[in-house]
Amino acid sequence: MFQLDLRESKPLYEQIKEKMKELIISAVLKPDERIPSVRELAQTLTINPNTIQKAYKELENEGFIYSVRAKGNFVAPLEQKAIRPRRDELRKELEKIVAELSYLHEPEEQLISTIQAIYQEKEGKKDD
Repeated sequence: MFQLDLRESKPLYEQIKEKMKELIISAVLKPDERIPSVRELAQTLTINPNTIQKAYKELENEGFIYSVRAKGNFVAPLEQKAIRPRRDELRKELEKIVAELSYLHEPEEQLISTIQAIYQEKEGKKDD
C-alpha cells in the first residue's frame, strides 16, 4: 500500500495519516471502501498496532474515515456539513502560508499559478 521512512523525523503515525489522506484525496481509495484493519496494516508495515490506531483515530477525527464495529474502517464520503470546519481550518493555514511566502517575496502571480496548477492536476485526475 505504501512505505514509511523510518529515518524521517516525522512520527510514524503522522506518516501513516498523511499517506492515507493522499490515497483518499487522489481517489485511489473510494468513499465507503474498506481500508486495512489496524492488525493487517501493522503486520504489513511491521510496526506497533497502537501506532496505526493513533493514525486511524486522527483520520476519523478529521472526517477522512469512519469505523463500523466488527466490520472495520472505511473511507468517509464527503458530507458538506462535516467538511466546513476542516475547510475553515485549512483556509487559516493557507493564510499563514501565503503571508509567509509574501514576506519571503514570493510573487503573487507565482502563488496563483501554483494554485491553478494544483486544481488543473486534480481535475485531470477526475477525468481519468
